[in-house]
Amino acid sequence: METPPSELSVQDWLATTGIDWATKIVLALAIFIIGRIVVKILTGLILKAFKKAKVDDTLAGFLTKIANVLMLAVVVMAALEKLGVETTSLVAILGAAGLAVGLALQGSLSNFAAGVMIIIFRPFTVGNFIEAGGTKGIVEGISIFNTNMRTPQNQVVIVPNGQIMGGTIVNYSVKDTRRIDLTLGVSYDDDLRVAKDTINRVIAEDERILKDPAPIVGVMELGSSSVDIVAWFWVNSPDFLQTKMDTTEKMKVELEKAGCSIPYPQRDVHLYQSESKSA
Repeated sequence: METPPSELSVQDWLATTGIDWATKIVLALAIFIIGRIVVKILTGLILKAFKKAKVDDTLAGFLTKIANVLMLAVVVMAALEKLGVETTSLVAILGAAGLAVGLALQGSLSNFAAGVMIIIFRPFTVGNFIEAGGTKGIVEGISIFNTNMRTPQNQVVIVPNGQIMGGTIVNYSVKDTRRIDLTLGVSYDDDLRVAKDTINRVIAEDERILKDPAPIVGVMELGSSSVDIVAWFWVNSPDFLQTKMDTTEKMKVELEKAGCSIPYPQRDVHLYQSESKSA
């Protein structure tokens, strides 16, 4: 801003430079005020668009805030430009600062990107029982950076989203039914027909086991110490664990009642005594 050289020239300075600066300030304020109003309207439209597209509320709110900040930054830059402030160097400084912050928060940004992918593609939802990020449990919450899981031991584990998306995700709850796979070994001396009939009877008596798809019972392998019979049958997902425990116990009991033995690996040790001869 130019300083008037003397009191005699104040009127001339006001008539030229002063009016010019006043005009710039008024225009800058107008740009800022109108820009804020426009940004507010656009932010509301963006949020409505996200809701209409049924984007997750957490992701929609976060992205809307980012858009709001970026648009306000453009408005502020335009207002400063009108005042004659050189914004090129300011943009460069902000860019360098952003790069430094990005490098410092590289892990957090990776978790953020993974969180966005989880919310958009939904490989699992709250309430699902999953195995991911080295943890198995029920999903209790999904945020931008972390996923909260409750283990069967009632422990709350906070898993970074980057670890989840960087590995294999097993969702045990996404399907309504699950298959139970049991392997039962019987002795080579046992009657296989009796063993299979006993296993089929245990399956048929359990109302939790579905009839369709039909259960499968058959000899899978001739092991080193037993004949391995597999039993595959389907149950509703909530009944999986309890049904597996109950049928495993009952099949052992019923097989023993039917005269079938469940062998286990044995090792025969033979001792030989050598006679030492005196010289």
